[in-house]
Amino acid sequence: MLEVKNIKYSYNNKYQALKGVSLKVEKGEMIALLGKNGAGKSTLFLHLNGIFEPDEGKVFIEGEELKYDKKSLVKFRQKVGIVFQNPDDQIFAPTVEEDVAFGPLNLGLPMEEVQKRVTEALARVGMSGFEKKAPHHLSGGQKKRVAIAGILAMKPKIMVLDEPTAGLDPQGVTDLTRLLKELNEEGITIIISTHEVDLVPNYAKKVFVLVDGLLIAEGSTKEIFAQPEILEKANLKVPIVTELFQRLESEGIDMENDYPLTIEEASDKFLNLLNKN
Repeated sequence: MLEVKNIKYSYNNKYQALKGVSLKVEKGEMIALLGKNGAGKSTLFLHLNGIFEPDEGKVFIEGEELKYDKKSLVKFRQKVGIVFQNPDDQIFAPTVEEDVAFGPLNLGLPMEEVQKRVTEALARVGMSGFEKKAPHHLSGGQKKRVAIAGILAMKPKIMVLDEPTAGLDPQGVTDLTRLLKELNEEGITIIISTHEVDLVPNYAKKVFVLVDGLLIAEGSTKEIFAQPEILEKANLKVPIVTELFQRLESEGIDMENDYPLTIEEASDKFLNLLNKN
């Protein structure tokens, strides 16, 4: 579905943000891109639909190379939608309805189709009834949902979300995670950047780790979180659930080299340990 080949990008002569990143994302996957702030996650994302043009390297969507002429960019931005970390960087129209309609209108769609897409997208993110609201009157979580609705209205094949849970309260995080899982089950390929490791096992089956502009590891969530040297390089920790079981093992409880990553896995592990005893 998406392939990045040896992307290099510098903001100036002194700072190279990406130093040759290559990765592949298959159709229907839900991917987490892990890395601390400044690792290059946002810079990489801005290459995925041509907002940034690399100094070197190429981006391919469904096997077709991304070019940087207007016609190609319009085509690729229909396929790949990016939700920025700060929704204020993305929402600019006077009303919610106008903001969500902006993309479809620029595709030249009939007004009837535009309105249909706006209504459906707002319903999906739980923002029906807010059509005439001014975005600056919304909460941070509501703004983020409007930003996602604006992308959904374009009917993308790939959604890219940069730190999507930043600034959300616990219920907002739960709601967003549920929505992303539903969209993924419906066939949208989803790529999420984050440094919040506790959330990653709840949605991602595959993880990429970015450190100082270089991709240093990729694998399943189990594989990545079982390698402390990689997490140390990335300045990341294992999920808190995993840390608990590692401490139990240090106290002499045999974990059989199988550490849970989520609450559900932890519950099953506890029950198995109790049954053995």
